[in-house]
Amino acid sequence: MGRLLLKIAAGVAAVIAVFWVLSVLVGLLVWLVMIGLVVGVVFLGIKMLRTESRG
Repeated sequence: MGRLLLKIAAGVAAVIAVFWVLSVLVGLLVWLVMIGLVVGVVFLGIKMLRTESRG
């Protein structure tokens, strides 16, 4: 009985670890996308300001 409980506990711990790693990866991806969007908007703004100042 004790070994069965240990196997169940190990399985639950493995599932929790997998979900935790996945959530960390998704969080990092979201941060990277947000940073990319901000950088893109800043570059677009700089480009637009440069073209306006030339004209």
